Amino acid sequence: MSKSVREPAPAYLIELRLWRQFVAVAEELHFGHAALRLHMTQPPLTQAIAQLEKLMGVRLFDRTKRSVALTPAGAALLPEARDLLVRAQALPAQAHAAAGGEIGKLRLAFVSTVGYDLLPKWVRAFRDRYPVVQLELIEATGDVQLQMLERGEIDAGFMLHSPGFEPPGLARLLIASEPLVVAMPEAHPLSATSIVTLDKLLAEPLIMFPRRIVPSLFDAIYSMYHAVERSPQIAQEAIQMQTIVNLVSAGLGIAWVPDSVRQFQRCGVVYRPVRRGKGMLLPECETSLVWSRRGPVLEKFLTFMPA
Repeated sequence: MSKSVREPAPAYLIELRLWRQFVAVAEELHFGHAALRLHMTQPPLTQAIAQLEKLMGVRLFDRTKRSVALTPAGAALLPEARDLLVRAQALPAQAHAAAGGEIGKLRLAFVSTVGYDLLPKWVRAFRDRYPVVQLELIEATGDVQLQMLERGEIDAGFMLHSPGFEPPGLARLLIASEPLVVAMPEAHPLSATSIVTLDKLLAEPLIMFPRRIVPSLFDAIYSMYHAVERSPQIAQEAIQMQTIVNLVSAGLGIAWVPDSVRQFQRCGVVYRPVRRGKGMLLPECETSLVWSRRGPVLEKFLTFMPA
C-alpha cells in the first residue's frame, strides 16, 4: 500500500514537465538512465520526482540504493500520464485544424425540401473529406431557424423563400431556384393533362402552409391570386411539405409546392407543371443557406455549395 505524503495540491499546479519526468523514470526504472533520456543530470530529476510526489500526496516509487519500482499508485498513474503527454503533444495540430475548420462541430438546420437531394449529397461529401467534424442536422421551418440563429443554437440554416428575400442582419448564399408546381389528387379531372393552365386552378380548394413559416413565398402566392382579383380558398393549413402532400392525397385540395417535392412520391398524388395565363405571374421559389457568423467549419462546408 502506498504511503501518504500530504494532502494533494490542486491539479493545475502540476506542470507537464513533471509528468514527462515521471513517465521516463517509470519506464526506465532507473534514475540515471531516465536522466540521460531526458538530457539532464540525475540530482534535478530526483528532486523533480520528489516534488511530484509531494504535490500528488502519495509515493509513486519505492526506491532503494539498488532498485526502483512503481508503487500501486504510480502504476495506476502511468497509463494516464502517457495519455496526457500524447494529448498534450497533439494540441498544436488540433489548434491548427480547428482554426482551419477541419475539426469541430457544425449545426445545420434545414427545411424538408432540401433534404430530398441536395443536403444528403453535400453531407456525404463533407463527411468523407472531414470525418472528425461533428455534424448536427436539425429539421426546422424557416421561422424556427431564424429564432435559432438569433439565439446562437445553430450555425446556419437552409431556408425556402421567394426571390428577393433578404434576411435582416444575416448573410445568405443562394443554393437553388425552382418553379412551383401543383400537387393534386390523382383522381382530379385536371390530372389527365400534362400541363395545367393557371386559370383552371384559381377556384380549387388549397392546402397551404401558414404565413409565419415562409412569409415571402406565402405573400408571392397570394399576390398571384390577387393579381387576377381572386382570393385563395384555403381548405387546410399544414407546416411540413410531406404533410401537405399527404393531405392532397386525402382529397382535401391542391397545393403549390417546389418542383423538388416531386421526389416525394405519394400514392394518390400527381404533380403537374403550370402554365400561366395572360397577365398572370407564376411565382418561383429559392433555397438559400443563411447564417449570422461565418466560422471556420462553416467556411469549409461552404466549399461544397455551388458558387
